[in-house]
Amino acid sequence: MYYLVGTSGFPNYGDELIAALWLRYLAETDPETEVWLDCPSPGPAAALLGGIHPKARFTDTFWRLCWEAPGDDPWEVTRWVRQAMHTPSMAVRWVAGIDVAARARVVHIIGGGYINRIWPKHYGLMAAAVGAVQRSGGRAVMTGQGLSPLPEYVTPLVRGLASHFELIDVRDRPSAELIGDATTVSRTGDDMFFGVGPHLFRRPEEPLREVMLCLQSDLLDMPRGALAAFVLETLNSWGVTGERVGIVEGIPGADRAVFDLIEPELPGVRFYPFAGVWQHGLPAGPGQTWISTRFHVHMMAAAAGASGVAVSINADYYSTKHGSLIERGSGWALTDGLTVPERPASGGFDAAALRSYAEAKATVAAKIYP
Repeated sequence: MYYLVGTSGFPNYGDELIAALWLRYLAETDPETEVWLDCPSPGPAAALLGGIHPKARFTDTFWRLCWEAPGDDPWEVTRWVRQAMHTPSMAVRWVAGIDVAARARVVHIIGGGYINRIWPKHYGLMAAAVGAVQRSGGRAVMTGQGLSPLPEYVTPLVRGLASHFELIDVRDRPSAELIGDATTVSRTGDDMFFGVGPHLFRRPEEPLREVMLCLQSDLLDMPRGALAAFVLETLNSWGVTGERVGIVEGIPGADRAVFDLIEPELPGVRFYPFAGVWQHGLPAGPGQTWISTRFHVHMMAAAAGASGVAVSINADYYSTKHGSLIERGSGWALTDGLTVPERPASGGFDAAALRSYAEAKATVAAKIYP
């Protein structure tokens, strides 16, 4: 049995894509083996992802243990979670789920940026993985991880947990440096480099909008109104009117709040809700210009050949995330949302580079699931 751990079901466009790619990969390579996905919202995740692998099942055991742990200090959380994995009577409501995880041949914490200082309870996910494989004799692995920002006092804890993982793959340089020499670390980038394909992009029944936006309202270092003002000033500077603009929703609701502020100033703008993007694909392609605060929208639009501007709305977190894509050749500019940028004349990942990133991820996948 394989046991995946991710943050699916919220839903969040990037998190769902990553879970889908690993379920699809295992459906192609090992359809007869049972696969569990442990995520915060297993019901919505099952509705979104349930048909991809024929033996996929969904739970939230590791997340429940993290939430149940006393306090928010990562050291206290991880200590309690590891004890609960070995002594399930400490967490009697989740004994059945703990026993499932303790049968896993592989416990795989799939990609994303959800184990870091912003969510201190989530360090318990590493502890749960370690506890599970210590009981099962299986292997713990992580791929595509973004572990920054990390409190300095938590570094020894993370390195100690990492030493129990057979394989760790990260998506950015700071994450690799945080792990240090605790174990062998590869840096092949975000997991979605393994999943990019034509099936993820909209086949337009109408021409794609010339300028596309994805504007979140969560994790902002600035007021929502300030982000709205920045976007409108940028569009005015570029001479772009509403009928040439589309807005994509990465997280339902959270990515509509800023749209609601700017919609009256952009007559003719088109809104693409999450449900439509999930069902029909991202409306991205060559020749477009994007402004995105979301990391995976940046990644996927650049993979489609679009140019763009990434807005870092949280310096500690998003600058590293967006920077990792720019370092790999997305061709996008990075701004802090304060200064109006020039409109990019070109951008998007080179096709050969995308192939090389996918091949590197395939090598990692083959090590995990030989």
